[in-house]
Parts: sequence; C-alpha cells; structure tokens
Amino acid sequence: MIGYVTLGTNDRERGARFYDAVCAEFGVGRMGENDTFISWGIPGGPPGIGLTTPFDGNPASVGNGVMVALEARDEAHVRAIHETALANGGTCEGPPGERFPGFYAAYFRDPDGNKLNAYVMAFG
Repeated sequence: MIGYVTLGTNDRERGARFYDAVCAEFGVGRMGENDTFISWGIPGGPPGIGLTTPFDGNPASVGNGVMVALEARDEAHVRAIHETALANGGTCEGPPGERFPGFYAAYFRDPDGNKLNAYVMAFG
C-alpha cells in the first residue's frame, strides 16, 4: 500500500549522514538522488524513505502528530536502530521498551526534528 515516505530537510548533507546510518541498520542504502532529494531502499522492495528540501523553496518543518514507523526484526534490532539514530545526530523521544503487550518500540527524531520509531510486534 505505501510505496515510500518523504521527509523534509533544511540540511541535505546532515540528513544524509543520519539516514545513511539508520538505513544501513536495515541493510539498505541509497537508491537514487539528485541535488535536492535522496531515497533509500531497494527498487521493487518494501517501502523506502526519501529526504528532500521542500519543492516550494520554503524551510522544511515538522508535522505535529506525524511519525514514520520503521519495522525492525526483533527487540535487539529496535535497540540497535535507536542507538544508531542517537549516535548520528538524532534525539530520543522514548527509549526502547514494551509499550503494551506484544508491541516493543523506540522513538527518535532525525536532525531536522522529524519523528520516527523502530518497532516490532509479537502478537501470539
């Protein structure tokens, strides 16, 4: 259903370093880029993520209540993604932990303030 998600940035290179590291945790790298846009993922694979300076020329801003959820392999992967995000300029929005039975997640923001989470669901 979802093909990819695009987030805005005011500093393409700073954002690129962050997403290069976080996307590497998923085993994916850049699949396309130009002067204003970079995308990460696998062509024809699961949904990817893009980072761009806004087309309208105005500064990028964060949507209140907007979040991108990244599906992890397991709880250890959630922790690794969160650690990688924080080590590459991200900020913590909620440490790794169980939020309710069967749902384990960690929340963080990228260097531009876009909110993401890494999660795993283990419903039996």
